[in-house]
Amino acid sequence: MGTYGKSIVKGNIDEIVTLLNKAYADEWLAHYQYWVGSKVVKGIMKEAVIAELVQHAADELRHATMVADRIIQLGGTPLLHPKDWLTHTICGYDAPENPQVLEVLAQNIKGEQCAISVYNKIATLTKDSDIVTYNIATQIMADEVLHEEELQALEEDILGFIETFKGRV
Repeated sequence: MGTYGKSIVKGNIDEIVTLLNKAYADEWLAHYQYWVGSKVVKGIMKEAVIAELVQHAADELRHATMVADRIIQLGGTPLLHPKDWLTHTICGYDAPENPQVLEVLAQNIKGEQCAISVYNKIATLTKDSDIVTYNIATQIMADEVLHEEELQALEEDILGFIETFKGRV
């Protein structure tokens, strides 16, 4: 990062970089969780779920890029090895060991809720001290809020379909 760009950050840059690296780990794990989930998901309305998971995987990869770029701008280094993602994650990783659509959706809804919390924390930390990081955090948080809404809508549609079907059997 340029010296003047760094000089306008009023907060603890090391603390910001540490938190951003945790978010970076979360984004990579979320990307993989969505991607692999789209490959193994099974059950009712799976094609709609696959489409949503593929789109979310792409969004999480874009978020990882945004976060990595900001870490570098602040003079830090993004986590360099995938093994570090699991040790630095806040939100964790839920392998889709039960690939049924409702289980995969529930895992990803939980992940989005965690991500909203992480970016809210970053936004709160940087609101008055690092406007660039604050703006990145709020942009990503808006995406995560939308992801949660989309996944919950799919879940509601599937549950509604099941209830309707049960009523006809």
